[in-house]
Amino acid sequence: MTSPGRTEHLVLDGVLTAEQAAQTVAGILAAQRADGAIPWFRGHHLDPWDHTESAMALDVAGEHEAAERAYGWLAAHQNTDGSWYAAYADGPDGVDTGDPQDAGKESNFTAYIAVGVWHHYLATGDDRFLDRMWPVVFAAVEFVLGLQQPGGQIGWKRESDGTVVPDGLLTGSSSIHQALRCALAIAEYREEPQPDWELAAGALGHAVRSHPERFLDKNHYSMDWYYPVLGGALTGAAAKARIEDRWDEFVVPGLGVRCVLPNPWVTGGESCELALALWAVGESDRALEILRSIGHLRAENGMYWTGYVFEDEKVWPVEQTTWTAASLLLAVAALGGDGPTTAVFGGLGLPVGLDPDCCRPGQAPVLDDAS
Repeated sequence: MTSPGRTEHLVLDGVLTAEQAAQTVAGILAAQRADGAIPWFRGHHLDPWDHTESAMALDVAGEHEAAERAYGWLAAHQNTDGSWYAAYADGPDGVDTGDPQDAGKESNFTAYIAVGVWHHYLATGDDRFLDRMWPVVFAAVEFVLGLQQPGGQIGWKRESDGTVVPDGLLTGSSSIHQALRCALAIAEYREEPQPDWELAAGALGHAVRSHPERFLDKNHYSMDWYYPVLGGALTGAAAKARIEDRWDEFVVPGLGVRCVLPNPWVTGGESCELALALWAVGESDRALEILRSIGHLRAENGMYWTGYVFEDEKVWPVEQTTWTAASLLLAVAALGGDGPTTAVFGGLGLPVGLDPDCCRPGQAPVLDDAS
C-alpha cells in the first residue's frame, strides 16, 4: 500500500487525510494490471481517456513507475493510424485479451495522452520517457487533427469501418483543446515546431469560445457547461460568467454536481472536474466546497462510488471506478499547488495556438488568447 508519507501533499481539510489519500491510491494500484492497464475496475472495460486520468493520479501520489507502466500499455496498444479503440475488454483474472470492446476510435480519447505524457514528464523530469512517448503523441495528434472540421471543431470519432462521424461534441473538443496545448508544450520543449498544430489549436479554441452552433446540442449535460473552462478555451471573466450562469441548475448543495438534467443523480467525476474548473478561475473556496460535498461517495475501502440518486437515497451504479478516485486526487492536487497538475490544468505556461483569422494580409499572426 502507498505510504501516507507519499501522500502528505494530498491532505485537504474535510476532503482527505494523508492516510485516506494513501488508501485511495492503493485502490487504483490494486485495479492496475501487471501490464500497466487500468480498467474502470477489475472485470470491467478500459478506455484510453480514463486510463490516462488514473495514470496522472498515480503520478501525483509519487507512484511514477506504475504511471509509466500505464503509458507503456498505451504505447503498446496504439493503432497504426495513431488512435486507440474506445474500449478494451478486461479478460478473466485481469488478463489482457487485446480485444476491443468498442472498436470505434474517439478523438478526445486519443488526444488525452498528450496531457498525461506532459504531466508525467513535469512530475519526473524524465527525458528518456519523453523521447519514447513523442512518436506516440505525434501519431495521436495527427489522427485527431484528421477529424478537424472547417469550423475548427473536432469530429467525434471514426467508426470501426473507418467512417468519419463529423459532428463535434463541445465536451470532447474542449478536452482536445487542452490536449493540443500540452502536445505543443512537448513539441516546444523538444524544439520540434508544429505550426499546423498551432493553427488547429487556435481554430478549435475559437470555435469552443464563440461558436456553440458548431457542436451538437448537449447542454443538459453538466460537462458541456464546465468543460470549455476546464479545457482552457474559456478564461477570465467569461469563464466565471459561464460557471455562474448555470450553477443552480447543476449543483446540488451538500451532494455534488448533477451529471445530466433533469435526473436527480450526482456523480463524483463531474463534481471533481467542476472543482478543477473552479480552481482554474480562482474560485478555490467553491472548489473546496464541492469536494467536501461528495464525501458521501467515499467507500470504506477508500475508493469512490460513481454516483448517487438522491431522490431514492441510493448509490448508483453500484461500482467504484478508478477514474472517479483519480479525478478527486487530481482536484486535491491542484488545490494543494502540485506543480505538474497546476501546469496542465491551470494552463498558464501552455502554448495557446494561433488563430488563422487573427490578422489581415501582411500582418504577423498573434496569439489567440481572447474570444
